[in-house]
This record gives sequence, structure tokens and C-alpha cells, in this order.
Amino acid sequence: MPINEYGQMIGEAVVSHTTGKLPAIDFLEGRYARIEALSVEKHAEDLLDVYGPDTPREMWTYLFQEPVADMEELVTVLNQMLARKDRFYYAIIDKATGKALGTFSLMRIDQNNRVIEVGAVTFSPELRGTRIGTEAQYLLARYVFEELNYRRYEWKCDALNLPSRRAAERLGFVYEGTFRQAVVYKGRTRDTDWLSMIDKDWPQVKARLEAWLAPKNFDKNGRQYKSLREF
Repeated sequence: MPINEYGQMIGEAVVSHTTGKLPAIDFLEGRYARIEALSVEKHAEDLLDVYGPDTPREMWTYLFQEPVADMEELVTVLNQMLARKDRFYYAIIDKATGKALGTFSLMRIDQNNRVIEVGAVTFSPELRGTRIGTEAQYLLARYVFEELNYRRYEWKCDALNLPSRRAAERLGFVYEGTFRQAVVYKGRTRDTDWLSMIDKDWPQVKARLEAWLAPKNFDKNGRQYKSLREF
């Protein structure tokens, strides 16, 4: 730990620090998943199965929005998402079918400190618990650390949403604490769990994810031989 001229402990020096860039993703290609910049024209038809009235009601409990009633409402919602200047939304595509199965965003971007958050994660039941979803998160994290060169990558969720926290920790995010009464949404209070991954964590996290995603870790039916937590 560095010591200053007054005998006080201080943080490590950040050499050649510059302001971070904003995301500029057209697409990111993986083995199983493809991330594309969200488009109403390209993705709305598929995303009606993700955001629409036939989705399980319980999947919306911890999300800020509710399911849409029809395609007209979905188009309105997607256009509202795309109109935001503080978030960048992406569709998650199953490469085997070409179908969009979910969305997420890069948000709460602090360019000066090179901090960014993945949020608004909306996965269809078809996407949850799959290597497509895991690879999509891997591709986005790799972009954040290796293309944007950000220092800190955040994940936040309702403290009562244990599946979300477990998903984040499985991916390599580290729990940092709970912010009590941080948010009011859907007429109720929310304590928010904060988790993060930093640039120093990324090499080890990347190696784990790549080892799990390797074809040799799956049988011909796509079932894993070893779980991600075993790597």
C-alpha cells in the first residue's frame, strides 16, 4: 500500500488515466450467441415472446416494467428504450435459430472513472440457464474490459432477488454490500445488492468462462459436463 509524505496510506497510482469511451457495439459474435444493437425493425417480432402477455408473470416481479399487451405496445416500449441517451440496449440472438431471446443494456456509465453497469437484463424462459445467455454475458464483459478498457463493471439487483445475485456471482461478480431503501419501484421499497467485477479480476474470470463455454465441456445434446462453479 503506498504511503504519502504525511505517513498516510493512499490508493495505488493510476497511470495515464483518460476518460472512457461510450459503447459503440453493432454486434459481438460468439460461438452460441450473437449480441446486436437493439432494433425495432429487426427484433420486435421475436421480442414479443420475451416481453409479451404470454410470458410468466413471475419473471416481472423484480423488473421495473411489466409485460406488454401486444405488438403496438412493445414497439412503443422499445422506442422509449432506444430514445434514452444514458443506456445502450442490445438483443441477444441464438445463433442456431437466429431468434432474439432477450435483451440487456450497458448503463449508469461514468466515463471519467471508467465505471459501467450491465442492467435491465430481460431473459426469456427459453434463454435462462443456457450457454447462450452465459456467452452473451461473457461477450459483453469482454467488450467492457478489452475494448472500452473500463476499470469497473457493476451488477445491481433487488436484495430479495436471490436468483439474480446467484447468477452474478456465478459469472464472477463479487458481492460488495446492500444499499438499504435505495429505490422505490412498483409502489414498494427496494434494498439493492451491489456486485462488481474489476479489471484485475477479468483475466481469471475470462479463463473460467472460456473453459466452461468450450465445446468439449458439452455433450452432443448441449448438456454440460462440468458446471461453471467447478472451474
